[in-house]
Amino acid sequence: MAFDTLLPRPASVTPSPGSCPWPSTVDVRPASLPPEGYRLSVSPSGVVLEVADPAGEVYGRETLRQLAGPSAFRVAGFAPSSLPCGVVEDHPRFGWRGCLLDVARHFRTKAEVLRFVDLLAAHKLNVLNLHLTDDQGWRFEVPAFPRLTSVGGWRPSSMVGSGGAQDGRPHGGFYTGDDLREIVAYASARAITVVPEIDIPGHARAALAAYPSLGTSSSYEVWTSWGISTSLLSPTSSTLDFFRKVFDHLLEIFPSPVIALGGDETPGATDEHRAFVRHLAEHLVARGRTPMGWDEVLDIDGLPPMVIGSWRDEEAGLRAASLGHDVVMCPEQHVYLDHRQSADPAEPIPVGEVHTLEDVYRYEPALGGARLRGVQAQVWSEHLDSVRRVDYLAFPRLSAFAEVAWSSGPRDYAEFLPRLRDHHLPRLDALGVEYRPLDGPHPWQTRPGVPGRPR
Repeated sequence: MAFDTLLPRPASVTPSPGSCPWPSTVDVRPASLPPEGYRLSVSPSGVVLEVADPAGEVYGRETLRQLAGPSAFRVAGFAPSSLPCGVVEDHPRFGWRGCLLDVARHFRTKAEVLRFVDLLAAHKLNVLNLHLTDDQGWRFEVPAFPRLTSVGGWRPSSMVGSGGAQDGRPHGGFYTGDDLREIVAYASARAITVVPEIDIPGHARAALAAYPSLGTSSSYEVWTSWGISTSLLSPTSSTLDFFRKVFDHLLEIFPSPVIALGGDETPGATDEHRAFVRHLAEHLVARGRTPMGWDEVLDIDGLPPMVIGSWRDEEAGLRAASLGHDVVMCPEQHVYLDHRQSADPAEPIPVGEVHTLEDVYRYEPALGGARLRGVQAQVWSEHLDSVRRVDYLAFPRLSAFAEVAWSSGPRDYAEFLPRLRDHHLPRLDALGVEYRPLDGPHPWQTRPGVPGRPR
């Protein structure tokens, strides 16, 4: 193996002639390097890993695993007899290298979330934005409000594709507090912060089904369709008190300095709804956390400093920065991985715009400077009803995104492609990832006859 197999591409590599023996131990030392940085030195006398911090050690060891070859990525992996000699010095381009996983529309089991954390770690991504609540399900246990999961965690059916037909199959699930603490601890050991999201005041039909008094109707159902519901939380003082308690319980489980509160897609929202979002943002600030909202919240006056997820377009991120907010660039036009991967009719449930592997690799955020925290890919799950579907839509595009998020300097798709094809896809094979082949889906990955909504 050689250093040109690495992905994401490291900042600098200084190869030495010959090969070096695989070490029995790795000598880890502190060093003055940029945050999350590492220097991996492989010589005949052994392997020395100098690190800026614990995250740097995680990434240095991940690079060492890549150099060991695809077999090192198997559960019963084995090490080679030798390694290429040389020095890799590396640190990330952005401090926020995120991926959103939507577990509200289609629930992913705890084991599946832990597996996804492993896949993020293998790509040196460091934020898992866990979308826990929506119209179609509430996945976060709150002991004070048990109906959020006993009622809001389940729906009787799901829309198939985008055509309106229902599958008639009950769907649901939720995480206990201990489940989520386990996910947080597992991710932390891999230098990943889990940023939870409770969506308010829209995307709230599951909460309204559990507690109709939070809305304006006497009854609601957990939504079985996709799209934008017009059902909003009622912005009363009692609803505000309810969600303060929900967020307070969330803070007991998630140590993340950033907590997401949604704020997007609220047709018919009033000034009272906007004040409701502001009050909860202020509540998070008072609890020592930074609120994160989708870019629609920029229309709310008097917001405290927040992190803004710029999803509708990049201009929203530029506006957010001009208003004094930090920004995570996650524009739908570039990094929504639920969108179709080609214009081929064989693509399963073709929704959204075409975002090819090359499109994702060539993404470059319009915003720069201190207000740009980083970038985030989005895996929304309306049409991803199994972990196999998540694999297919996320990979290998998330591998390309990882290089955008980590590697500085110019990128060359022609240079990236053979590294991906010849070296990284075998790693994904070893990890059991059912990614989309570069030349199109396998026959069993298509879903003929299931309508999408291409643009």
